Order: sequence, then structure tokens, then C-alpha cells
Amino acid sequence: MASINVTIYNEYFHEQESPDIAAVYPDGIHQALAECLQSEPDIGELTTATLENHRDVLTQACLDQTDVLIWWGHVKHEEVDQDVVDRVCQRVYNGMGLIVLHSAHASKVFRQLMGTPTQLLRWREADERCRIWTIAQGHPITQGLGESFVVPEEETYGEQFGIPQPDELIFISWFSGGDIFRSGCTWRRGAGKVFYFQNGHESYPIYYQPEVRQVIRNAVRWACPPQRQISYDLGGPNTPALEPPKA
Repeated sequence: MASINVTIYNEYFHEQESPDIAAVYPDGIHQALAECLQSEPDIGELTTATLENHRDVLTQACLDQTDVLIWWGHVKHEEVDQDVVDRVCQRVYNGMGLIVLHSAHASKVFRQLMGTPTQLLRWREADERCRIWTIAQGHPITQGLGESFVVPEEETYGEQFGIPQPDELIFISWFSGGDIFRSGCTWRRGAGKVFYFQNGHESYPIYYQPEVRQVIRNAVRWACPPQRQISYDLGGPNTPALEPPKA
């Protein structure tokens, strides 16, 4: 594949409702994420969608041409159209990569793919320092990162976290208030790869931080499928035996 087509969904609610958050992300979190990728030589088409237009943008045609979908949401999860959710999940089963960021742990898409109460975790907003430890040294998502890096201020997340057992644990975060959290996890769903990354609260300029941007760039490359459409058999009607039964 010559280039990686990326689609970015961002709720885009806080940036329009809060002047303080608009000051951090004046063009929205989706544009900050797009800026992180747009100068990379292997990134092709970049498409952005928001809650306001997601029904029109996240069509089957758009998703069919998307190699990796990045999803950020917080307080408007239930307003995402279920038909869109079903299309996204089906595309993941058929090979599209999915990167789920921060509060999108509670999104309909992530909950549906994981099949567990992923919205359950400990949290508080206390401007705490977060140290992110690299657990999977040598993994494609950790390339260019050291053994740990610090996010100066972040919303605190803590265990227990209602996710299924990750296929791979990439990062663990420690917060200055004492909590720890499985902050970087991967799964395979059908033919698609899913990566959850905890960092990125809307009140802080986290998506401008070089290490966080490196994680996102690495994750996009890791999640990209070898081909845009992969035939994945999810089961079907009653079928005859491959060989006739013995007499």
C-alpha cells in the first residue's frame, strides 16, 4: 500500500462550548491530530468527522477507503448514530485499524468491539502528573520512545478498568496521586487491530506533546492493514458438511 488513509472522529463539543478548551485546541482536537500526521510521507488522505456531521462523513464509502480510524469522544457517546457504529465495527472486522483515545473508552464503538463495560474505571480531574512507562520494548507502537515519558498534567484514570484482557500491554501509567492504569492496550477484532491510548484530556495540550504524537504516528502505522479490504468470515447460514457422513 503506497499510503495510509486516516479518518479522525472527534466529538468537537468542548472546544465549542468552553473558551478555556478552545484556547488549547482552537481548531478542535481533530485538527490537532490531523496536524500530527499530515507531514508524514506515508500518510495519504486525511478525513475529519465530528458529531455534527458524522452521519454524512462516516459513510460506507468513506470507511471502505479508510485504513485507520482514530476516535475521540467524551460526553456525547450516546448521540453517535448506531448505524455508523455498526459500519465502523464491521470495517474493523474486515481489516480497518482503530485507535481509541482517552474518554473514547466509553464510546459505543469501543464498547461494542470489546463486549465489556469499558466505561468503568476510577477517575478525577486534579491536574496530576502522569508518567507513562513503556512495557512492550521493541513493539512498533513504542519506536522512538524511551523507557518512560511524563505528561505534566492529565486527568487521572485508575484501575480497575473494565476492558477484556489485552492481547498486548504496551503502556502503564502512574499518576502523582498514586493511581496506576493500563494506558496502552491492543486487541485484534476479526482482521482488524485496535489500540487504546489513555492520554489526551481536552483541558490540556497533550496532543501537541512530541512523545504523544510519536505514539499516535506509530499506532497508525501498526494498525494499518496489509490491504484495505480483507475477507473475514463472521459465520453464516446452515452449511453442508465438507465430506459426506460415514454410513
